[in-house]
Amino acid sequence: MSVSVPNLAPAFALHVLPHSGADRLARLAARACGAPIAIVAACENGETQFIAGTGFSAQEREGLLALCGASLETPPRQPLLPARGAPEITFYRGLPLNREDGTLLGVLAVMDKAARTLSPDQEEDLETLAGLAAAQLDAPHIQALQQTGEDAQRLATRLGITLESITEGFYTLDPQWRFSYLNREGARLLGRPSTELLGKSIWKEFPGAINTLFSEKVRAAVAGNYQVEFEALYAPLDKWFEIRAYPFPDGLAIYFRDVSERRKAREQLMLLETSISRLNDIVLIAEAVPSGRPGLRIIFANNAFEQHTGYSLAEALGHSPRLLCGPLTQHGELERIRNAFQKGEPVQAELITYKKNGRHFWMEVDIVPVADDAGVFFTHWVAVGRDITRRKVAESEIKHLAFYDPLTQLPNRQLLMDRLDKALVHNLRHPREGALMFIDLDNFKTLNDTMGHQKGDLLLQQVAKRLAACVRQTDTVARLGGDEFVVMLEDLGQDPREATVKAETVSGQILAALCEPYSLAGYQHYSTCSIGVTAFNQTLNNIGDLLKQADLAMYQAKMAGRNTVCFFNPAMQAAVTASAALQSDLRRGLREKQFLLYYQPQVGRDGRMTGVEALLRWHHGERGLVQPAEFIPAAEEAGLILPLGQWALETACRQLAAWAQRPETAALSIAVNVSVRQFRHPEFVDLVMAALKETQVSPHKLKLELTESLLAEDMEITITKMARLKKMGVTLSLDDFGMGYSSLSCLKRLPLDQLKIDKSFVEDILRDPNDAAIARTIIGLAQSLGLGVVAEGVETEAQRDFLSRHGCDCYQGYLFCKPLPIDELEAFIKTLRM
Repeated sequence: MSVSVPNLAPAFALHVLPHSGADRLARLAARACGAPIAIVAACENGETQFIAGTGFSAQEREGLLALCGASLETPPRQPLLPARGAPEITFYRGLPLNREDGTLLGVLAVMDKAARTLSPDQEEDLETLAGLAAAQLDAPHIQALQQTGEDAQRLATRLGITLESITEGFYTLDPQWRFSYLNREGARLLGRPSTELLGKSIWKEFPGAINTLFSEKVRAAVAGNYQVEFEALYAPLDKWFEIRAYPFPDGLAIYFRDVSERRKAREQLMLLETSISRLNDIVLIAEAVPSGRPGLRIIFANNAFEQHTGYSLAEALGHSPRLLCGPLTQHGELERIRNAFQKGEPVQAELITYKKNGRHFWMEVDIVPVADDAGVFFTHWVAVGRDITRRKVAESEIKHLAFYDPLTQLPNRQLLMDRLDKALVHNLRHPREGALMFIDLDNFKTLNDTMGHQKGDLLLQQVAKRLAACVRQTDTVARLGGDEFVVMLEDLGQDPREATVKAETVSGQILAALCEPYSLAGYQHYSTCSIGVTAFNQTLNNIGDLLKQADLAMYQAKMAGRNTVCFFNPAMQAAVTASAALQSDLRRGLREKQFLLYYQPQVGRDGRMTGVEALLRWHHGERGLVQPAEFIPAAEEAGLILPLGQWALETACRQLAAWAQRPETAALSIAVNVSVRQFRHPEFVDLVMAALKETQVSPHKLKLELTESLLAEDMEITITKMARLKKMGVTLSLDDFGMGYSSLSCLKRLPLDQLKIDKSFVEDILRDPNDAAIARTIIGLAQSLGLGVVAEGVETEAQRDFLSRHGCDCYQGYLFCKPLPIDELEAFIKTLRM
């Protein structure tokens, strides 16, 4: 059978492949022989040197060169296979490369990891290529390359037949961009026979390719003499082609194939996957479990599935969709869905669905079956669901909802919550910054109490109008109740800093507007407000947290002096959370009787123990022993200092009663610290009297240590209470003297028995002349007023000696004993000489 062979130039065989010289010959040898591996090696000074090759890794090269060494021996031989350096090679054919005078230059070899042989034609082609390779290796005899015309022509003919049979389009262009060759597949893809195109310019025949990615790439490849691979759209044919272009000295060789369908399928798949993944609706695909096992298993879930249910894709795959069911899921609806599955019918249902955290929500789901290729069996089910919880809640509450405040006509709390929720959901899809403001009128209760609620209502109505005038129509102004308003600012941009500036501007406008005078039915009134602001965006989507943050910031503005704006920061939340937890623990500690008293001895000049100071300690169930400095401020804030202080007072009185029964402890006194809030309680004196009466304790053995902060205000009330206590016989001591509000004029009026030198003065009494002078002054002052003196924090003999020399008659500190629980204190007392 005769074969029509394309008219190829003899030199074409050396240039159609992507590399030049020896590389080109190696690749051509591999293709001609149908072998994956080809190598050109040179013999230099008795050693085998690698020149070029194809089809192997850098790690395999040395082993392959060792095989080539057998062909360079005299006489040449075939290597024994498999060889140690290349154990996977099972086929080897190498031809020596000789000069015309017989000098050995190197070897051209083809190899394969599969057993095979070469056909006579392949042997002939390999010999031809070996001659070309020898000519290239022997530079002084380069003319030999020109003498292989017939061989190159024969090789070109064989290559032409190969190019006509390949499934890719192939054509060559001469330096003037004219077609010099076009194979059968190339003509089909281009829609033009080769007879019409050969000798014609590609740019004239295909003007649609001018100024396109194709022209840019191929012109650059020719100019730079490098190969290129790319995909390009040829618009006139509406086809995508995968193109590989290889420049050679006589022009450009181009392989191409139509990848339009592959690209379209890939784009459609990517589009589908992206679209489904970004849907706000839940998309779930389940397949039927293999025969013999009932039910379905999940094989796909989109991002919305994880966002709504909390289950990650890894946690859901392979499991039954029933993992979303729970106690409240309607069994009747599940049965209806199961029946639809059996019939292969689509079904719609509204189900109570459970999240990973155990919470449930309403989901409306549409489920459709997908049959196999034969359309007989339903192999997959596609479910699309959406959260309808809000709709369900609205349906049950619609008759009871009132969305607007009747006094101000502003949205009420319910409508604010709804709008805030929508804003947060919208931010998830279209990230934008927003701000929430809590506004509280300052001293509004005073207006109500003095002018009546009618005036207060008029003020609230005017405040509502002024707030609405300060914001845009797209923003929300709501009244929560009383004198509390909320402003929600939406769409403040994508830059948090820019959004903060806008929120500051609006809050400043609100402050100024609400400071203007109000006319309340003929009465001119002035009012101010405190504003707390918090920002929200797509990262913060919890309404409760937002409201709490704005509220905290508003109270911070109140504490800062009112009529100001305060922005929320996480430190506020952390402080409030820690304080709330501590107060909760304090309440539990009171219930569970976790508090106890430690006692630190007080010692006179003669070294005898005269009494103790009762110090409150908290034996926390988890944190162990907690010092007063850590929990007393929280107890003050929560109002727990009153029951704590009363407990300490009663416990100390009971201990005095117990000591009164023993001669060695009957003379001891107990000092109890009294907080300002406890002292100012209207019934404090009566409570002290009741504790003494109940325990039958001599009042002078009970010493109450008062703080100087008592003297900051209500001095007359303080002096009156102290006088009543003094009259009862209770000993009164002024604690931490010199650290607070004492003045000589106040001091002389107080019915005190004792001053207590603060330990901060005692600590550096020997090193700091100022502390020494203060201590001497306090001692001298006490002596002149006829008061006793106790120095606390005495830790060294030198400190005690200094204090003693200057007239101090009582000491307390670690020099004598640290604070001890009652059992250890009793043991300590037994070691002393009373």
